[in-house]
Amino acid sequence: MIRRSMVRGAAAVLLAATAVIAAAGQVGFTQPAFDNAVAAGQPVVLAVHASWCPTCKAQKPIMDALLHEPKRKDITLFVADFDTESALKKRLRIAQQSTFVVFKGGKEVGRSTGDTDRASIAALFDKAL
Repeated sequence: MIRRSMVRGAAAVLLAATAVIAAAGQVGFTQPAFDNAVAAGQPVVLAVHASWCPTCKAQKPIMDALLHEPKRKDITLFVADFDTESALKKRLRIAQQSTFVVFKGGKEVGRSTGDTDRASIAALFDKAL
């Protein structure tokens, strides 16, 4: 009985954490989830980041802030690891970390690399809407 309630409690915590991430618009990258979101025509931003990249570190708080603004609540942000997602980089012709690729209606509508200006990143993200 105690084990069952522990499992339910853990499931509730996991569900709550997932809801918080989804509310923020950021989800962990998986190729199937990304492909499904783009194919469904959802507003999608792909961020290709590396943990060692100073530009990526500068972009992170900007991305987080922009996604918490009400006008961008429908954007789904996928963060892909530059060092491990070789097939994705090849398919989308991404040569550098700190790259954003924006999709709307199933098509790429914008891209930037190395940008840390909040206004230009916001304008790029808004192309997904």
